[in-house]
Amino acid sequence: METSFDQVLQTLKGGLVVSCQAPVDSPLSDPMVIAAMAQAAINQGAVGVRIDTPAHVRAVRKRVRAPIIGLWKQQISGYQVYITPQFEQALAIAEAGADMIAIDATLRDRPGGETVAGLIQQIHQHLNKPVMADVDTLEAAIAAAEAGADLVGTTLYGYTAQTQQNTPPAYDLLVEIVKKLSIPAVCEGGVASPQMARKALDIGAYTVVVGTAITGIDTQVKAYRAALSADKQ
Repeated sequence: METSFDQVLQTLKGGLVVSCQAPVDSPLSDPMVIAAMAQAAINQGAVGVRIDTPAHVRAVRKRVRAPIIGLWKQQISGYQVYITPQFEQALAIAEAGADMIAIDATLRDRPGGETVAGLIQQIHQHLNKPVMADVDTLEAAIAAAEAGADLVGTTLYGYTAQTQQNTPPAYDLLVEIVKKLSIPAVCEGGVASPQMARKALDIGAYTVVVGTAITGIDTQVKAYRAALSADKQ
């Protein structure tokens, strides 16, 4: 692993990474708004941010020096993987200024016959960036580690056909990852309070990513509205 990889990883250790994302049809998806969210998070002590799309990464890079975990969600016909599914998306994210690239590292089929190991190798060799492998199961986590991932996150637990019966946060998966793997484990998905984040660290998470509970205004307001109007049905 390159020294720069170590520096990025060390910055994230034991801290909070805030995922600053928004639905494409939300006013919050404006790059300047995303960048403001990211800067506010860093100002209050977040150790890094997780950002989707090159435009958003580029806007955030102009305002923060803390590590950016970049990704590019792309829906490709015939495939379920969507978090930075191919090298071309990883390249665009790196060129926009991301310090780390997050990829879908589930065991699902990938476009173009590409493999997780091949994608990680390309990112390491051609972009010189560490890779966060977003997984849904222990099997996928082990495979990602063997493929050379620098961190493995529970990001997709509960969001794949194999795990849709499970509700994040993936504390049970986190326990197994910490026990069986030597690379850092990231708890991401379903962390909805400071206490839940603390629990993840106590279990052994290297860092914790929180998104919706902090920056998901659209999702949060919908939930409140649904609860408040329930008796009006």
